[in-house]
Amino acid sequence: MALGNGVLVHGPKAWACAIRTEDGELKVAAQPKRFRAAGVRNPILRGPARLAEAFALLPIVKRALPEAELPMQRPRVLASMVISAAAASGARRSALRPVARELVTAVLSLAPAAFALRGGELASYHGAEHISIGSYEHGEARPKEHERCGSHLVGPMLLTSAAGNLAAEKAPERLRSLARVASTLGAVAASVEIFGWMTRNPKHPLARALAKPGHDLQHRLGTREPTPDQLEVAEAALAACLQLESAGLEE
Repeated sequence: MALGNGVLVHGPKAWACAIRTEDGELKVAAQPKRFRAAGVRNPILRGPARLAEAFALLPIVKRALPEAELPMQRPRVLASMVISAAAASGARRSALRPVARELVTAVLSLAPAAFALRGGELASYHGAEHISIGSYEHGEARPKEHERCGSHLVGPMLLTSAAGNLAAEKAPERLRSLARVASTLGAVAASVEIFGWMTRNPKHPLARALAKPGHDLQHRLGTREPTPDQLEVAEAALAACLQLESAGLEE
């Protein structure tokens, strides 16, 4: 995960975060994970578990590195989240046809991420994250786009969320709220499983089609070429995480 002033790296058993403070100091923190989503094998639960793990780490990271700038800390990102949620709610109550309504809702759901990436150094640190991890994994210099970036979930999430919401609307009125919650969890679970299949079959025509929205999002908006200082931060986070992972952590 790219931060406004650094990079957070996840491993199966540990995490590490490196940031560049306002006075130019490089700070690094790393710890074992308390909850490990990598141990969840149930295909219905592992997608939501991975998202829960990622969000549960954020307050821990902030305690370890108070100077870390999380993307959602910025006032305009918070404002865009509120406005986007309100607009999406309005779209769902509108007279639009179901498919059009889901398309509008999907576009609105991307607005907070777009606001987060505009201005500041977040997109550059996102590029640094991809270059450092991709170069380590492939053993050679890699570009600022990465095949396992979360942006590749965009295609699967748009499809599964739309299908889930349309199915939930067919539920009886008294069960509709519960059906929407179930459809959301189902969409997350299905998207993560589809994403895993995409990474294992990158040359399959369907995998390439599903990955295209995420790749274009990375290339055009989500990443920028990092500076050497930003790359140093990303590599410090990766090195700290790998050190803990190789230590053979136990509960």
